[in-house]
Amino acid sequence: MEYGDSPLPLRPVHALVDEAAARHGKRPAIDFLGKRYSYARLAALVARAARGFQFLGVRKGVRVGLCLPNCPYFVISYYAVLKAGGTVVNFNPLYAEPELRRQIDDSGTVLMVTLDLKPIYPKVAAMLDTSALERVVICSMAAILPPGKSLLFAALRRSEMADIPADLRHIPFARLIANDGSVREVAIDPARDLAVLQYTGGTTGEPKGAMLTHANLTANTEQTRRWVPGIRPGQERIVGVLPLFHVFAMTVVMNLGVAVGAELILLPRFAIRELMRVVARKRPTMLPGVPTLYAAVNAALDGGGNDVSTLRYCICGGAPLPLEMRSRFERLTGCRLVEGYGLSETSPVATINPIDGPARDGSVGKPVAGTVVEVRERDNPARVLGPYEHGEICIRGPQVMAGYWQRPADTAAAFADGALRTGDVGYVDGDGFVFLVDRIKDVILCGGFNVYPRVVEEALYRHPAVAEAVVIGIPDPYRGQSPKAFVRLKDGARADAEDLRRHLAGEISRIEMPGDIEIRAELPKTAVGKLTRAELLAEELAKAAAAPPHSPIPSALETRR
Repeated sequence: MEYGDSPLPLRPVHALVDEAAARHGKRPAIDFLGKRYSYARLAALVARAARGFQFLGVRKGVRVGLCLPNCPYFVISYYAVLKAGGTVVNFNPLYAEPELRRQIDDSGTVLMVTLDLKPIYPKVAAMLDTSALERVVICSMAAILPPGKSLLFAALRRSEMADIPADLRHIPFARLIANDGSVREVAIDPARDLAVLQYTGGTTGEPKGAMLTHANLTANTEQTRRWVPGIRPGQERIVGVLPLFHVFAMTVVMNLGVAVGAELILLPRFAIRELMRVVARKRPTMLPGVPTLYAAVNAALDGGGNDVSTLRYCICGGAPLPLEMRSRFERLTGCRLVEGYGLSETSPVATINPIDGPARDGSVGKPVAGTVVEVRERDNPARVLGPYEHGEICIRGPQVMAGYWQRPADTAAAFADGALRTGDVGYVDGDGFVFLVDRIKDVILCGGFNVYPRVVEEALYRHPAVAEAVVIGIPDPYRGQSPKAFVRLKDGARADAEDLRRHLAGEISRIEMPGDIEIRAELPKTAVGKLTRAELLAEELAKAAAAPPHSPIPSALETRR
């Protein structure tokens, strides 16, 4: 089938590494805190890790979890699992234990790759006895640092390193790659074989695994590449500060970067001073980000003294990009900032504004190659609407998922005549630009990451004093939205907001933590007694409209799927 000007290649995802090594073997592939890996070295490590995974039983149908921040281990393990024939399941290292357990059991993850750091490893280790998880590959943080930093880390930050048992359930990464890299070749059918289970709220807010095939991901990588005119194979440098376990960074930073032989400048966390220092010293050409990241960059640039002159391409996704923020960024940097749109279910890119042509203010752009955006009547999805008519945005294209993992009913509900129902309301203008108007689903877009109200509500319900809980997203000038919780206590029970916040600290991640917890005597309900968010949301929107504008400067970008 033809997509755009020429057919989109349908090939295994791990072929991207082999092709990059063949073309750009001596070029740098990864820069991690000053330690660099060439494409030849990366391909060799991927092959050895893949063979190691095969020794551990990874093959078609085996799900392997990656619970890692941005680091070389993520890139190596991702492509190695796929080369071994397995399926990657992305995990957020900030997950609390209940979230880890839920996703492990739902996906059937039997092997996990993680770091030997106390903030991450103990949570994963607890899963060995309480979930489907059977074994853990342990990666050494010290081993991926430059020699000087490695010694300093071992000497001064020993307290941050976890104690790892010496048993058969724990496999050091060094042992995993202790082989000659002779991978047993696996016949991959790109159109059918699953590459990644990417967990998302879909249209219901309940996390479920979007099944992304090898063809979905390689097609979307090529679709994105074609949208960036003048991209120079083997010469670009991409800053990877967005977490690779998030579908946006997985495709637009890692897969696209490898496909064009770019150098991936990986940062394990977001800190604006470090980011600006890296941009000045490493001289990247691409900086994919979310609105909160660009807000922080704008604030940093206002102070002057930051060199961002090498930036050529900046693509924003994950949350709506305010026009003022975009204009300010372009004015301060001289670099074009374009907004795109997508979902985990579309691998994720579906539309992007033109990089070399006029953008439409308020639009998320035009469909990428081979993609059709339809607007269908919400209450009658069989009816396709015309230009400027508001309805549900639906998407067709080679990047659209195969369905939801082990959820046939949810999969059927997610499609209308073969087009993916996004759960977003919008319209398409006469020139094919897509505009989003509202969201059907309750998911809160917090700094470019999804926060599911139901997850926070369930955590609140586990507090013995809580009788009822409702979580909504309220406007946040920095993160776009932030969660706010409304709680009714049980009769005679006592608790305040700080008590509930301390309880939540062990149940949910920081990005999910409500910025405000309001305790009320009663919560609004529908006529049939169902708790409703609509009235609470209307109250908060009225408060936001009456409040004076302000623009806080962020100190860090927390990460969430």
